[in-house]
Amino acid sequence: MDANLLLESYLKELRLPALLRHYRKFGEGAAQAGLGYDRYLLALAEQESAQRKNNRQVRLIKAARFPVIKELADFDFACVPSLNKQRVLELAQGAYIRTEPLLIVGNPGLGKTHLALGLALAACRQDYKVRFYNAAALVNELLQAEDEHRVPRLLNGALRQQLIVLDELGFIPFSTTGAHLIFRFRSALYQRVSLIITTNLRFADWTQSLVMSASPPPCSTA
Repeated sequence: MDANLLLESYLKELRLPALLRHYRKFGEGAAQAGLGYDRYLLALAEQESAQRKNNRQVRLIKAARFPVIKELADFDFACVPSLNKQRVLELAQGAYIRTEPLLIVGNPGLGKTHLALGLALAACRQDYKVRFYNAAALVNELLQAEDEHRVPRLLNGALRQQLIVLDELGFIPFSTTGAHLIFRFRSALYQRVSLIITTNLRFADWTQSLVMSASPPPCSTA
């Protein structure tokens, strides 16, 4: 069998698609530049590694189920002068994940969801497993799961995440059962999965709209 065909067969078997795609082009470039075999292999390995990292990020972003893709770079900090831009950019480095919940509080229209999406997107790019929930939609999902006796399965799925976004918590008041279920959901995550919560509720109004579990003081950005 032709050597190239045999090589391509092995690369397919080993599931090395980037090497399969680039080995000829990189080989020609290495020959023209007079590079040794080690440099040629290094370039191919770097390409394969970069492609795998990119593929994983694409999978993580898709699995997060973001309603839209929002970049922090597109957020207009000038419209919210009270917001500490430097603090937000520091949070985007991901140090808060696994250490403290993040609470974003503010009136409607200030960009809370944009901030949460931007931070969660940055987390995906740092190889974290992320899941985005609209709080009202999550409660409906929990209520349906309760009726179908599969709340434990839903909670187990949430516990496989490393960061969960609860968007617009308290925007729509919950029923007693809904509040109990969101409390159960939050309690299951406590100290096991990081949270970003966005809300327009003042702290004094929280007990009137939902039940929250006790937790360490969250980091507020807006």
